[in-house]
Amino acid sequence: MQVTIHEAKTHLSRLLHKMEEGEEVIVCRGKHPVARLVPALSSPRQRPTVGDPTSKPFKLPADAFAPLSQEEIREWGVS
Repeated sequence: MQVTIHEAKTHLSRLLHKMEEGEEVIVCRGKHPVARLVPALSSPRQRPTVGDPTSKPFKLPADAFAPLSQEEIREWGVS
């Protein structure tokens, strides 16, 4: 894809998105290419979809909500 300097300034966010998808962008002054913008990463960044797990599931131990013993209550300083 080729864009002018003005287009590059105006649509930088859109161009960065295209580069994240792997596209190369040539910035031109008039008709003369002056810069080549390429993706920094070799593969596109994969964003999770809303609701997709992003980490391993965490399981609470069976006694996680068990009442505290009298000794534990004293240790917490609760009367």
